[in-house]
Amino acid sequence: MKRQNTFFTVFFLYLNYLVHGMAIVILAQNMLPLRLQLGASIAQISYIISSLGIGRLLVLYISGWLSDCYGRKPFIIIGILTYIPFFVGILLSKNIFEAYICGILAGMANSFLDAGTYPALMEFFPKSQATVNILIKAFASIGELILPLLVTFLELHFLWYGWSFILCAIILTLNLFVILTRKFPSIPMKRRITITKDSRKKLHIDIPHIAAGILLTIYGYISMSTFYLISQWLTDYGMNVANLSMIHARSLVSIYSIGSIVGVLINTLLVSFLLKESFLMIFHTSLSFLTLLLISMIPEPSILFIGSFVIGFSAAGGVMQLGLTLMCNLFPAHKGLVTGIYYTASGLASFSIPLITGLISQTNIHNILWLDVFIAIIGLICSLLITIIDKIIFKQKNTRNLIKR
Repeated sequence: MKRQNTFFTVFFLYLNYLVHGMAIVILAQNMLPLRLQLGASIAQISYIISSLGIGRLLVLYISGWLSDCYGRKPFIIIGILTYIPFFVGILLSKNIFEAYICGILAGMANSFLDAGTYPALMEFFPKSQATVNILIKAFASIGELILPLLVTFLELHFLWYGWSFILCAIILTLNLFVILTRKFPSIPMKRRITITKDSRKKLHIDIPHIAAGILLTIYGYISMSTFYLISQWLTDYGMNVANLSMIHARSLVSIYSIGSIVGVLINTLLVSFLLKESFLMIFHTSLSFLTLLLISMIPEPSILFIGSFVIGFSAAGGVMQLGLTLMCNLFPAHKGLVTGIYYTASGLASFSIPLITGLISQTNIHNILWLDVFIAIIGLICSLLITIIDKIIFKQKNTRNLIKR
């Protein structure tokens, strides 16, 4: 495939994730009009948001497995075709049940896109896997940045809130026609999912690999929980705890998204200079924990504005994609399956976190941030253990290479 054609294809793969970034926050940012449309409470809207997690859990594992068998392109197309009904369906929903079904579709769409896009990008650029994965987060963050600004613009000009949903559906529809015409790397027969004794031997699946795989799967849950929680509740936390106006509280999400974009750019440079993914995971998880602790202890406007940027930089700057890259490097012959496992854990987070925070919101929104602090502590412990095991695996690999010589 010509390099120019490759970059053209990859751009539209990333464009899907710009829309996905808008989808992540579109329900939370339109909470008031949706409450009026559906006759729902804040907690019930939070439960609808949790339906995205159910959708991810339903299909992600199997779609990742099938992606290794049948290629990446079909699942990217299915993802787009499943996302469009979410944006249109929410606007047509008359009650919580209908909106919940649409949310499940969005979660399924996200899973299909993940199962096809992450492996495809790593196959387009096998020597820059961490970089191309992190850039997915950059486009998602741009979407998270644009959406609150768009919602604010519509409100200030007394325009229908549904235009933000319609815009997303239009972009995806146009993107679908482009993706249908593009070529993707083929999946050789030897790479298909056939777990035999020889393939196990080739993968060197031993105790350190299993332990690292389990810890990275847990980290997939933790990293998703950390930034998903803050992206959904930062606006309400700013209004109800820091006493910010609606416009200033919404701007926190935009500042958080700017921090995320800066984090992605810096992480892209760092991995290009061969800085280890495990080290970056420790750094960002530590910074997330300290920032969340400060925001929770001192909920002042100035602290909140600075903290929003830092938490976006650290928790949503591509650290989740670094974990996936590390896990795919452990099991290189099964990128689709590994992506399915890793993001199934993240799907569990996007399902469970809105349910938990919805219950907490009925008593004290401040406690939602304390929950995020606790989650960040677990993430820090996981990243430390992953780094230790990664060093053990690296030493084992060097020992095997010396024996072969």
